Amino acid sequence: MLIIPVERSVDWRRPPWATLGLMLACLLVFLFYQGDDERLTRLAIENYLEADLDQLEAPAYETYLQRQINLEGETDRAESLNAMREAMAQDDRLWLALQLISDPGFYDYLQQNQDVLWAPEQRQYWQQHRTPIQQELISRISAFAAGLVPAHLEVSDLVSYQFLHGGWGHLIGNMVILFMLGFTVERALGGGRFLIAYLLCGMFSGLVWAGFNWGEPFPLVGASGSISGLMGMYVAIFGMQRIRFFYFLGVYFDYFKAPALVMLPVWLVKEVYDHFFAGATGVAYLAHAGGLAAGAGMVWLLGKSWLQVQESFFEPEDDEVDERFRSAYAQAMSRIGELDFEQARLQFEALWQRHPDRPMLLEHLYQLAKLRPDSEAYRNRARELMQVTMAGHQTERMLEIWQEYQGKGQPHHPLSPEDHNRVFFASLRSGELKVAEKVFERLRACGNELLTLEACRLLAEEFEKREMGPKARHYRQLMDAPAGP
Repeated sequence: MLIIPVERSVDWRRPPWATLGLMLACLLVFLFYQGDDERLTRLAIENYLEADLDQLEAPAYETYLQRQINLEGETDRAESLNAMREAMAQDDRLWLALQLISDPGFYDYLQQNQDVLWAPEQRQYWQQHRTPIQQELISRISAFAAGLVPAHLEVSDLVSYQFLHGGWGHLIGNMVILFMLGFTVERALGGGRFLIAYLLCGMFSGLVWAGFNWGEPFPLVGASGSISGLMGMYVAIFGMQRIRFFYFLGVYFDYFKAPALVMLPVWLVKEVYDHFFAGATGVAYLAHAGGLAAGAGMVWLLGKSWLQVQESFFEPEDDEVDERFRSAYAQAMSRIGELDFEQARLQFEALWQRHPDRPMLLEHLYQLAKLRPDSEAYRNRARELMQVTMAGHQTERMLEIWQEYQGKGQPHHPLSPEDHNRVFFASLRSGELKVAEKVFERLRACGNELLTLEACRLLAEEFEKREMGPKARHYRQLMDAPAGP
């Protein structure tokens, strides 16, 4: 059974760069560093079989497995024992070789008991051929070289093991869940703190697993401990808020809602239970439990200081914003239908402040202000809407607003020469020369000599380009005429 929180959706306007970087790092490590494992394993098997080491070690391996079952209580080893006997009966040397060189516990057993297992000549032969295979090939396989081995624990391994994986299925499964959780936690914490917290969770989960397997030669690889840390952080961030969870059971899947923190003890109990009762699955359940505890614990301990959630994280999701907008917009429009224009104006102003990316709100404010053409608010809205339409390359709408204002608002609150000048340049760029001439007249009436001369020159040049001689001469004459008193 798989249960994953999926409350948030990806906001690609703010990509989760740290999460994507971790995924890319795991992929590159798998392809280019772990890609050499197959070659090393093949060489180890070839050398092993060439030296006929399976003839020496196979009887010892049978004894080793029997000891593990009878003395150590590892009943799961019975399957390995039966498979090994079947391989010996079928003379499947290749399977035997792979099994024997892949069991680091067996190699330690041979080293400790070689004096008892073999005569001096056999022991010398084994050391001469088996030691180079172990040191030069097997020890360079990624899981042993950079994985987390409790018997040889190093600080660097607590980080490096998080980027190793046991195969494509292991890698892809972890990366999918890393992405599903990572983009939300990264958005909450910020990329830098998210990355540090992720690695710390992986280190803690590795220590927990190593503590319960102290002295064991088997390596731990994979990002699942770190990802479990993200799950712990995820539910701790949301606290008792009800959030969505995705669950997968066999072939059935669905969503349910529950308080986020309720799932933390459920996950912890499941991992501990699986550790004791799930059998030999090869899954490091205690590493998962350690990651869960580490992630939630860090948020609780440091959530008001270093690991504080960013305020932007609590901004509503796009779907929620759209729903709120639609509701408020409908209310404002209903006020217009009721002829309550003042209340409609207040509601549209509030919406415009919250949603400056929706110019249709400014259009409504402009139409409402136009009801009082003698008001200064009408001029301010006309000016604001002209600027917005110009920025949005809606020149035609900008010129419409300017012309409309000339007939309604200009007599009461004239636009400034700078306003007219912006409209003049917009009309020239769009080829609306008739409008440009009208704007020129308004600009000329404002008495700004510098802007008027510049506009006159531009009009003359534009008409000359179009070979409209009379018009061009008219504006040349205006340029040469003496300025009025």
